[in-house]
Amino acid sequence: MAGDSETHLGDRGENTQVVRQPFLIGVSGGTASGKSSVCEKIMELLGQNKIDHHQRQVAILSQDSFYKVLTPEQKAKALKGQFNFDHPDAFDSELIIQTLRQILQGKTVQIPVYDFVTHSRKDEFVMVYPADVVLFEGILMFYSQEIRDLFQMKLFVDTDPDTRLSRRVLRDISERGRDLEQVLSQYITFVKPAFEEFCLPTKKYADVIIPRGADNLVAINLIVQHIQDILNGGPSKRHNGCTNGHSTPRQRRTSESSSRPH
Repeated sequence: MAGDSETHLGDRGENTQVVRQPFLIGVSGGTASGKSSVCEKIMELLGQNKIDHHQRQVAILSQDSFYKVLTPEQKAKALKGQFNFDHPDAFDSELIIQTLRQILQGKTVQIPVYDFVTHSRKDEFVMVYPADVVLFEGILMFYSQEIRDLFQMKLFVDTDPDTRLSRRVLRDISERGRDLEQVLSQYITFVKPAFEEFCLPTKKYADVIIPRGADNLVAINLIVQHIQDILNGGPSKRHNGCTNGHSTPRQRRTSESSSRPH
């Protein structure tokens, strides 16, 4: 963390300090299942939502930011609701892996900004600064083993299909400028089949399944307690059962903590 929040992360040496490696949490689930709401609720209960993003101990990323740049032909299909955005090939998996590895190295990362109205990446980025815990949510976060294995905890938000459909309809019409017919056609043609083929089978990889999403405060409070233990504990308490090889602390010069871009 930037500034004063870094002082508790390791023992200061004369020229270096040991900083614990970020704890990566993957959050998956079907479209409009409440993945973002669960992440935001976790952030809120940890008291991190009111903290400046340079100082936060917890960061949230979304797979939606990593859609591939479409060709003119693909974009024309997308504007007609005829492109499958729920297929694994729609996401830039290489960029996701690169970003996750940079996060594990304690680097500040640039996250693309995707425009869902024009189906294109904007010419801007969101900066995500080093954090102790990173929540990465998306419908296919557990589909690729290479990505899946980078997470030290995996959550699956399990919400009733009718609830998810109604949420998606309202969201796509109000936020993304779609009409009802297009939303329903896309759901039946692409979204539902892709969920059943690509997303639902990855539920078995989850460490914790959260029924009813952000409404399930019992489950979320248990997860929050675990994250608080990670934030408050020493390096040895971070994740003793980790088998992914991410438990080695990293070192960084003390001077670097004050030179990050703002």
